[in-house]
Amino acid sequence: MTSPERVYVQAHLDDLHADLDAWLRIPSISADPAHAPDVAASAEWLAAALRRTGFPVVEVWGTAGAPAVYAEWPAADPGAPVALVYGHHDVQPVDPPELWEHPPFEPTRVEGPDGPELHARGAIDDKGNVAMHLLGIRAHLAATGRDAPAVTVKLLVEGEEESGSPHFADLLRERADRLACDVVVVSDTGMAAPDVPSAVVAMRGLADAEITLRGPAVDLHSGSFGGGVPNPLHAMAGLLAALHDDQGRVTLPGFYDEVRPLTDRERELMARVPFDEAAWLAGPAASRATAGEAGHSTLERIGARPTAEVNGVWGGYTGPGHKTIVPAEAHAKLTFRLVADQRPEDVGPRLRQWVEGHLPEGIEADVRTPPGGVAPCASDLDSPHVDALLRAIGQAFDTDPADVLFTREGGSGPEADLVEVLGAPLVFLGAGLPTDRIHSPNERVLLPMLYRGAEAAAHLWRELAGAPAR
Repeated sequence: MTSPERVYVQAHLDDLHADLDAWLRIPSISADPAHAPDVAASAEWLAAALRRTGFPVVEVWGTAGAPAVYAEWPAADPGAPVALVYGHHDVQPVDPPELWEHPPFEPTRVEGPDGPELHARGAIDDKGNVAMHLLGIRAHLAATGRDAPAVTVKLLVEGEEESGSPHFADLLRERADRLACDVVVVSDTGMAAPDVPSAVVAMRGLADAEITLRGPAVDLHSGSFGGGVPNPLHAMAGLLAALHDDQGRVTLPGFYDEVRPLTDRERELMARVPFDEAAWLAGPAASRATAGEAGHSTLERIGARPTAEVNGVWGGYTGPGHKTIVPAEAHAKLTFRLVADQRPEDVGPRLRQWVEGHLPEGIEADVRTPPGGVAPCASDLDSPHVDALLRAIGQAFDTDPADVLFTREGGSGPEADLVEVLGAPLVFLGAGLPTDRIHSPNERVLLPMLYRGAEAAAHLWRELAGAPAR
């Protein structure tokens, strides 16, 4: 099968390669203040690329942190729907650098088992997912013979997603009039497998916490005081062991009260996604076994159920040799992944109540939960916008839209802020794969997936033209 959109994309792949080669060389690591000039340079590069693509409105928006890039291409019909593409131009740190097979900011083509790959930090997360729209909108215009897209297309590409988007909600509120839209197209996700066209329909939320337990006023000699006073590290070990019950469920009081149960239809749709658990364990997971909440599949656990994870524990002496002490303090960091309809602000009070109920005598606790967090978000599976997305993906992957599968993203991002501030529904279009090693050394994008993603974006603007506008 072919289409004018595919013909155009295939004839202009060199443009996509050139764009990515230039953009990926900019080390836009938002978490490192030393790279702030690089993040600014990345925003300016994208702004220039969008102008070169043809967007008549392109602006770099400053924030209290890193700059975002805004672009707008109005449809010829002022009553046409408005679509806002969300992405980010910052990237993760590269540590540990010695594990990279090629320099992380020197894009390198590699022939892999599934086809040509491009290796670099940001290759798919998220510069590749954004760059495909530069080619996609040009393909849409060429295929339809238009001077303007069938829908008004806006882009908002932030520069702090990899640092938790600390200023993103404020930016949305400040610019809500400019960002008003009928649908948000999130391009920061991916698909289930190279031969499995799919669409993400939900992302989990996130809340984090740090617990400090204090016992004696100072570290004590374990020969003189061990066995006679409470040990904060012992108390922390017991506390964290009690965080889950024997069914793998989180034991915070009320933690599941707002969880929206999966419907039979949602579980059936998730079960249709091909998933080789043994291969998953041997591959990116690099784990000896699965674990988690009883009564749910691994895919449900990592995409559709809430979790509590201990991210780090420390205290006492950890240097060479040994130091025979009862430590004065113990510390732990935790994160909670949340699903609809949970709220991150509810986690802190419940965690404090739970910790206070599990403290042995003589141990005091300080539970810190930073404000904010990330709310979960989801698409309406029956919306006309999702229907348009499925048709676009189906055309790009030569499959019936009914055969495009639904997946759920276990990670978290600022997408819920887009819903809450702009009041628009979400759809997700990304070209990444679970095997792309995002956030890890040797991040890559499978180039044929990126080409299909550009084609799907080209189809999407035509398909969304029939969706309702405000």
